[in-house]
This record gives sequence, structure tokens and C-alpha cells, in this order.
Amino acid sequence: MTYDNTTSCSKTILGVCVMEKKAFSPFMTQILDRLRAFGEFEICIFGDKVILDDPVEKWPTCDCLIAFYSSGYPLEKAEAYAALRKPYLVNELKLQHLLRDRRKVYARLQECGIPIPSYALVNREYPYQNVDYLVEEEDYIEIQGKRICKPFVEKPADGDNHRVMIYYPSSAGGGMKELFRKVGNRSSEFRPEVRRVRRESSYIYEEFMPTGGTDVKVYTVGPEYAHAEARKSPVVDGVVMRSADGKEVRYPVLLTPGEKQMAREVCVAFGQAVCGFDLLRSQGRSYVCDVNGWSFVKNSHKYYDDAASLLRKMFLDAKAPHLSSTLPPCLPWKCSEPAQGEISKRRSCVMSGTFGQSEELRCVIAVLRHGDRTPKQKVKMKATEECLLNLMLKYNCGRSRSEAKLKSAVQLQDLLDATRMLVPRARPGRESDSEAEDVEHAEKLRHVKAVLEEGGHFSGIYRKVQLKPTKWAKAPQEDSEGEGERPTEALMVLKYGGVLTHAGRKQAEELGRSFRNSMYPGEGTGLLRLHSTYRHDLKIYSSDEGRVQMSAAAFAKGLLDLEGQLTPILVSLVSKDSSMLDGLDTASIQMEEAKARLYDLIVAQKQTTPARPEAPWMVDGAGLPPNALALLPRLVKLVKKVTAQVKILCRDEEERLAERTSDEALPPYDQATALSKTNMDVDRIAAGLPCGSEGFLLMLARWRKLERDIYNERKGQCIFTSALILPKFLMYMILQSMISFTMHT
Repeated sequence: MTYDNTTSCSKTILGVCVMEKKAFSPFMTQILDRLRAFGEFEICIFGDKVILDDPVEKWPTCDCLIAFYSSGYPLEKAEAYAALRKPYLVNELKLQHLLRDRRKVYARLQECGIPIPSYALVNREYPYQNVDYLVEEEDYIEIQGKRICKPFVEKPADGDNHRVMIYYPSSAGGGMKELFRKVGNRSSEFRPEVRRVRRESSYIYEEFMPTGGTDVKVYTVGPEYAHAEARKSPVVDGVVMRSADGKEVRYPVLLTPGEKQMAREVCVAFGQAVCGFDLLRSQGRSYVCDVNGWSFVKNSHKYYDDAASLLRKMFLDAKAPHLSSTLPPCLPWKCSEPAQGEISKRRSCVMSGTFGQSEELRCVIAVLRHGDRTPKQKVKMKATEECLLNLMLKYNCGRSRSEAKLKSAVQLQDLLDATRMLVPRARPGRESDSEAEDVEHAEKLRHVKAVLEEGGHFSGIYRKVQLKPTKWAKAPQEDSEGEGERPTEALMVLKYGGVLTHAGRKQAEELGRSFRNSMYPGEGTGLLRLHSTYRHDLKIYSSDEGRVQMSAAAFAKGLLDLEGQLTPILVSLVSKDSSMLDGLDTASIQMEEAKARLYDLIVAQKQTTPARPEAPWMVDGAGLPPNALALLPRLVKLVKKVTAQVKILCRDEEERLAERTSDEALPPYDQATALSKTNMDVDRIAAGLPCGSEGFLLMLARWRKLERDIYNERKGQCIFTSALILPKFLMYMILQSMISFTMHT
């Protein structure tokens, strides 16, 4: 055991009964040195040998006791000592048992009315015990009837186990991020292949709460004092931000009155005067998600001063109340510090900043478009099959005149199951023209099935289906005697593609980095510095389109100098707001009017006067050429010629494709397979050129799909409306073709 060298019978004896690793830590030393400087305390550090080996009867006596649990600490012996000697306890010992079980922590917080995230428990008596009340699906779990959708957090019930998992939905790419105690500069790792929850032990499952990429740590010293700091959350990219001296970078934040009351309640509820807990700020509210017990702030001299003064008052109030109110006018350890005038002068220099004291940046708003994407494609077909109509009614809440939108993994899996039942096992022949429509319908079903099966699972956000009722018939209502109506035909529209490419991700990331360097020169510490300087109010919104969400995540990655994959960044920092496009509700009406007008001009071959007669017809605003209808067959011929050329180039990738005849059905549109057959052209992507990672197999699938879209072989007609998608499609395909042809040659 260790005593102070100078002792006096008039001094209050402070016992430090903790493991030596904690007792001699730099942070504890800062506090104890300040308490010594008051000259009113004799400090006795028990040491590991005394704590672990000696009976409590031989432990040194003290007036006040600092004792708290850490790994290997005999909490029961400390309780026995406190019962024997009855010192003043800074932190209650019996209640520290609660902190070792997260289930008991949450129960205590709920009992005291302290806000916590919505959660559910899975309790196991032994590892891998099967619990019948846990149901796990692709994008959610259900525990005793309570459904928690991904993203959700999985915490071990054991408070000493710090391996916390976050599971992401398939719409964001899926996968899991493991959070752990800092190892070097890492605090988490993303594992895209892990999708199922653990079953080794008991766990808490709670909804993931987006916090803008920061964690707030709150430290109390008694119920009337709370210090809060923000750090970069490990859920973002897992990289620990450190200062020049190797310490984790943190910034002080102000607590709201409600949060200060929560700090007081946590301190009292667990009987821990010196206590740390984690605070989540999400969507305008605050929640407590963990209570750590004894915790000190790292590297804050102001906090050390406050903590030493408050602990001194606690000790003297308990053992020497006649001395507690006589706080020295100047704290003993501050006598040698610079004069107040010099400090004020330094602060004035710091506060002036780049723009002087008269200006303050209040808000920066940026509006961005998504990056480079693959072509958007669609399949349209009439659906009269009962299983498809029932599926539409299932997801539009039984409203016969409303359309259904299918986006989630569960919805798309239901559609895939129905499509698999409808696709004929044998491919019908083309013996007669009367069967042509059935053949075309079957081919579209096969195409829908191939797109839905792409990649082996519904990961990502680039496939969606609309089912719009078009015909109805009278039908008896199940819940009444009257008649209602039921859809007998629907238009099914499958939309896919439009995926953000590797080049698109790099464009967005580089733009974010450039934006930070231009708008915030010198702000090299990224996320935390922005939060601290600009009032902790960084917000990123996106529409619900996949390419837009991923562009937003890539931009945030560059803006905040983050690392790692985009899925955790997307879930942690980007708020999906589908209402952003609500103002475009009437756009479809205007689009239909424009299509009808173009159809009238082209098919009826009406003469139009170009808006700019002196300009070539293809220039924007120049109008249509006088022979627009005659040009469509030439366009079809050109597309067929390009398709034939790409088909030849496919021989190296897929020999069997070159042997197909031009009138055979499309090969499965499997982007995942196609991408796996070629290597990414990293140099071109790094140079900012369009995505060069796609090979000829995928290119052929797109060109053959385009060929079928713009020309109906059965009717011998050009499909005018499909030709409207050509400009963007050709722009992407020509750029991609330039890269692919260069790679090939």
C-alpha cells in the first residue's frame, strides 16, 4: 500500500481501493495531486496485493473511500470492507453490480423514467440455446412479437463484453459493423458478409438511432455537475481521430436543461457520484444508451480542477463539515499559472479566427446531384395472373384502385416466388403467330425473374416494381353482403439499373473533399471540428433513390475525411427524405403530354419549324428533323449492328453467347455475374474517367435489351416511346464502350 509522505492526525484519510492500473493512471493522478495540494487529505492507495491477497480486516482504515469495479476487481471484498469500516463512499458498491449487466442497467433506467432506445431482450441460459420467441428475417428480427427492423444494434448482456454489432438492411447493402475497444487507430470493422445475429449468449436488440456521426460522453461529479464531450462515433468508419500527442480528439459540447436533468437522474439512480454515460442525440431528442460507472474526462485541466474541488467538498461535508465551506480563493495548483490578463489576451487571439470577431458563419447549404450511373432500364407487362393481383392488393392495403410499390427484400422475394411459379419450365416455340403474344409474355416473365434473381439476394437499392390496376370487375365483398370491385388486370413495371458506378462514387467523394478544402480551409480534422465549430448541426438529406443515397454517402465520406465502405456512412449520416420530390407530383402529367405531342409530330409526320433554323437538328432547342419517322428504322438498324459487334467481342467472356442466334431470348441480365468476369480499371477510375469495370457480357445484355425495347419483331414496328430513353443510355454506353474497346485491344 502507498501512503503520502507527510501525515497528520488532523487530515482526512482518503482510501483509494482500486486496481493499480486505475489508481496510477494519468487521469486519476491529476485528481489526486490536486486533492493533495489542498493540504487537507492523506491519500492511501491500497495496491493490488492488499486488495487481492489480504483479508479485509487487514486493509488500512480510512475516512473516505474511492472504490469501483474494473477487470479482476473483487467487488464483494470491497463491499465487506465498507460494511466493516463504514467509510464515506463516493460511489455505492452494491449498485455497481447493476453496471455489469446491460439488462439491469436498462431496467433501472426505465424504472427511473430516463429515456432509452426502444429495445427487446433475448435471454439464454447456455450458449446457442434455441429460443422459440426469436424470429430472424432478412431485414428484421421479431422478439416475442416485437419487430425491430434493420438497422439495429446488438449488445451483449454482459457489461464486460464490448463487442457490439450493428446490422444493416439489404436496401443499404447489408452487412454488419463490429464495434470494439480501441485497438491502435481502429474502433470498428465492417463485415459485409455477416447478416445473421449472434446466438452465443444473451443479447439486447435496440433500434439504431442516427446521431449525425458523433457520440456524446457525459461525465458527472455529483448530481449537480456534468461535463460533456463529443467524439467521432465508431459506427461511421471506425478510424479513431487522434491529436499530435496520440490522444483521441474530443470537443466539449453544451448540455440542454433536459440533458442536465438526465445526468442528475443517472447519477442518483445508480448511486455513482463520479459516473460516465453515453448520450444519443437523435431527431431532436436525447437518450441514454449505456452507463459506465466511474469515468474521468481525458485531458481537460478545467475538468480536473472542477472534479477535485467537488470531491473535496463531498469528503469534508461527510467528515469535516466545519472545513467544507472554506474553499481557498486561489486553487493551490494555480498559483504559478499566467496572469488572468495574459490568459484573456490569448483567448481573444484564438476567438478572432480567420474573419475577425465581427463575422460568424451561421449556415452552409449545398444542393448536389448524383454521380455517374449505369443506364436505367425497365420491363413493362400486363399482369392478369391471380397471384400477381393478390400481391398488389397485399401491398396496397387492399385498395382496388391504388398502385403498389415493391422495394423491400420481403416484397421483392414475394414477387420472385410468384414469378417462379408463372415462368414455364420449357421455353415455348414459335410455331404460329397466334402464340406470339404468349411467347412475348413468357419472355418478359423470364426477364423479370432474371433481374430479381440477380446477385443471389436482394442487396442494394436499384430494383423496384410498380403494380398499377388498369381493369376492374364486380366481385362480392368478403366482410359484407354487398358487391365491391376487384382488379382483373394490372400494369407491372420493373425498374432496375441506374446504379452509382465506381466512377460516380469517386466523383462524389472528390467533390466532398474539394468542398471541404474550399469552404473550410484549414479544417483538417473533419467531422468533429465541423460539429464543434458549426454548432453540432451537420445534416445530410437524400431522396429515396439508391444512386442519390450512395452519392450523398460518398460526398459525406470526402467532406468529413472518412474511410471505409459507404454502407455504415449511409446509415449513420444520411437521412432519407422521400418528401424531397413531392413537388414533382404533376410531372407525370406533363411528361405524358410531351410524349403525346412528340408522337403526333413524328408518327403523323407533321412539319415543324425549328426554333433555331440555322442550327443542326440535334442541337438543343433546334426542333425535330422533317424526316424523323424515316430515321427510326435507321436507328434500329444501327442498334442491331452495334449489338452484333458487341456479341463478337463477348466471345472471350462467354463463348456460348456468340453461338446464339439474334432472334433467341435474352440471356439472364445478371450484373453481379458480369461484373465478376472482369477486373476494375483502377487507373481510369482514379483519373476520373467513366466506370471501366464492366465487361462485354453486361454490355451485350444492355444492347440486346435496347434492341427489343425499340423494335417489336412480331409486329414489325418501331417503338417510339422507348426511343426517348436513348440519349442518356447512348451517352453512358458510348463512354463505356470507349473504355471497354481500349481494354480489349
